[in-house]
Amino acid sequence: MTNNILTGNNLKLRALEPSDVDVLYAWENDTSIWKVSNTLTPFSRFQLEEYVLNAQNDIFSAKQLRLMVDLLEAGKGEQSVGTIDLFDYDPFHCRAGVGILIREPHRNKGHAVEAMNLLITYAFSTLGLHQLFCNISQDNNSSVNLFEKLGFKKCGIKKEWIHEDHTWKDEWMFQLINSGD
Repeated sequence: MTNNILTGNNLKLRALEPSDVDVLYAWENDTSIWKVSNTLTPFSRFQLEEYVLNAQNDIFSAKQLRLMVDLLEAGKGEQSVGTIDLFDYDPFHCRAGVGILIREPHRNKGHAVEAMNLLITYAFSTLGLHQLFCNISQDNNSSVNLFEKLGFKKCGIKKEWIHEDHTWKDEWMFQLINSGD
C-alpha cells in the first residue's frame, strides 16, 4: 500500500468528485446543521455542481480546501461520512481555519478525531502551517470536547456573536499551535 498522510486506519480524506454532488446537496440543505455552518439559504444542485467542478483550485489560489471524509470498510468499499475544511488560509501568517462535519449515524465512533488528526498532519507537515483555528458556539459541547481532545486551546470569546432562537450566544475561538516548526 502507498504511504498517504491523508489515509488513516479507518478513514481517508479525498478531493471532491462530481459524484459527491448528491450527498453534498443533502448535507448542505439540512437545516438542522445550518447554525454551525453559518448557512442561511439553501444551495441548488447547480451551485454545488459548479463548486465541485471548480474545486480543483488548490488551496493557494482558492484560500480554502474541502475534503470528503470516507469510511474504509472491508468488503463494503468506501462510504462518505462527512466533510472537513480548511478555510481562510493565510500563507503569509501560516494559518487556516478548520471545520468538520460527521453525519449521523457515524458520530461518536472516533471518526472526527481520526479525520482531524489526518488533517492536522497534512496542514502542519505538507502545508507548513504554524497554527489552525476554529470557532465554536458556546453550547456546542461535542465540538468543544473534540477540539480540546485534539489539543486546541480556547484563546478568545466573541460576546453575543451568534443570534439564534431570539437569544444571543457567545462564540469561542480555539487554536492549535504547531509546536514542531
